[in-house]
Amino acid sequence: MPPAKKLLHDAAIGVRKVLLKLIPERTPATFVGTTAVGDLCDAIARGGYHKVLVVTDQGLVQAGIAARITKALEACNLRHALYDGVEPDPTFAQVEAALEVLRAERCDAVVAVGGGSPMDTAKVVAAAAANAKPPRALEGLLKIGRPPVPLFAIPTTAGTGSEVTVVAVISETDTHKKKFFIDPKLVPWMAALDPSLMVGLPPAVTAATGMDALTHAVESFLCSTSTPQTEAYALASVRMVFENLPRAYRQGDDLAARRAMALASYYGGLAFTRTGVGYVHAIAHALGAAYRTPHGLANAIVLPHVLGYSRSAAAERMARLAEAIGLEGAGAEEKATRFIEAVRKLMADVGIPPVLDALKEQDIPELARQAVAEAHMNYPVPRYMSEPECEQILRQLLA
Repeated sequence: MPPAKKLLHDAAIGVRKVLLKLIPERTPATFVGTTAVGDLCDAIARGGYHKVLVVTDQGLVQAGIAARITKALEACNLRHALYDGVEPDPTFAQVEAALEVLRAERCDAVVAVGGGSPMDTAKVVAAAAANAKPPRALEGLLKIGRPPVPLFAIPTTAGTGSEVTVVAVISETDTHKKKFFIDPKLVPWMAALDPSLMVGLPPAVTAATGMDALTHAVESFLCSTSTPQTEAYALASVRMVFENLPRAYRQGDDLAARRAMALASYYGGLAFTRTGVGYVHAIAHALGAAYRTPHGLANAIVLPHVLGYSRSAAAERMARLAEAIGLEGAGAEEKATRFIEAVRKLMADVGIPPVLDALKEQDIPELARQAVAEAHMNYPVPRYMSEPECEQILRQLLA
């Protein structure tokens, strides 16, 4: 990175560190276990809401998960409306459609049911409903004036950690370019981590979302903005993923493994929402916009390559990650190498491919440009990456 750009990056990260200390930390009241949904609905009922909007997707409707949630709401005498039009990489058009349902049905609370896409949609819907502005006007850092309408989260995958994060990501309807909403007001009021909602996940989805949780924890731990608290969350998440993801992948109805993965995702979210992420996410966002690659899968494929690039600047911290999963070595460099090898083995164990079939050579320069532009003013990375270096990493992903 040229000295002038490095100076700007360092200044931006310095400002971020100050903001993190000034911005109040919010963590939702969280219910954990197979009774979590019922417990959450009981808590929502005590709020005296007129009607709640359930934001979800068609897959969860067809799987019967959405019906389980609406029945639990009805059991607590809660009226509800349903928006089930969320798709992967949700767009502003979907946010607007959900907002129309909320207004037409006079809903005064929102319940997000699903993975990251319904969560992100629900966050922006709740924020837009409380502010006399179009959703696009709320995009960016700390742009949400009035607190969103009460928001409750029921994750059905273990990966995004969206139930505890200050972030929502919405794509442009036509270009699919990702827009970020960052504000502590986006953190849900309450969340339910119910492992029984996750037992029907296909193995491939279990793998990709689990690797997403791992990426959040690893990138958070390597950030220069990490703190003892975020490090504790990240290390716990990494341990839980390595111990439980293969079990959840092989035996989807293993409730203990599903519960542990839900907590791993939760802890990873608590870590990265305070520290930020890194080049893995920046590259994955570019791949998602270009090819609609699922975010968790993109993170997983990119992760070992970025770790290899960062090792020279972050060996000591990677050594601590290695120690967290029981790996030994003669020194920090060896432990860091063994950790990267363990990530590759975990990927293989859960069927994550080492390459991305959709990736095209002619797209690589633009993908690298987008990734580096996103990372350099936003993420407190351990080692700076140039566009040519990013291109080199992307070429390693070619099928």
